[in-house]
Amino acid sequence: MAERTGRVGMRVGIAGAGNVGRSVARELLEYGHKVLLIERERRRFEPATVPGADWLNADACELTALEEAGAQTCDVLIAATGDDKSNLVVGLLAKTEFGVPRVVARINEVRNEWLFSREWGIDVAVSTPGALVAGIEGAIDVGHLVRLMGLREGRADLAKLTLPHDNPLVGQRVSDLTLPGNAALVTLLRAGEVIMPSPDDVFVAGDEMLFVADSTIQRAIRQAIHSSEPDPHPITG
Repeated sequence: MAERTGRVGMRVGIAGAGNVGRSVARELLEYGHKVLLIERERRRFEPATVPGADWLNADACELTALEEAGAQTCDVLIAATGDDKSNLVVGLLAKTEFGVPRVVARINEVRNEWLFSREWGIDVAVSTPGALVAGIEGAIDVGHLVRLMGLREGRADLAKLTLPHDNPLVGQRVSDLTLPGNAALVTLLRAGEVIMPSPDDVFVAGDEMLFVADSTIQRAIRQAIHSSEPDPHPITG
């Protein structure tokens, strides 16, 4: 497949060849990266579904399997199984035993999110439910602050909010939005266009606002956006 960038492709190992693992593999292959899918279950071991990837039928939770996969040569290892315990074990082994520079893990159950930290070898944790909610088009996520993923071992979050038409910020300038000190509005997505917000830009209804913030001050962000309105929107994790 043709590369989308001129960069040298990375070697990426993916533990788990279910729907998520295969989808990620296809995307990475399109970017010119070299991908190895590691799958324990024979029923999911289907090399024909992602023919551009290498495949290994093994349990990535076992040290010998990661050795066979050449984990020590991976630039990135993605733990993408449907089981959080397995993803944590894979992440810990990849980081501590093989020194993989970057470990990305899928969180299946939001209640387990606190475990996905540097202590378990995880550099980036992605909450699948949160990502799905964030991707829903329409009124469901309008006005809700949706956490997309954790950054810096959970010390900060990437979050999104779609601005409702009746929000007090509509028609106001970016400079009118007062955020807590540990939060920043980094991007506006408007009608398919990416806008790097400047102080004089004016908010319009439907703007998708992307924030990077300290994970402890998300309520303050909601209050800043909704002004004096009541806070009816619990954060979606």
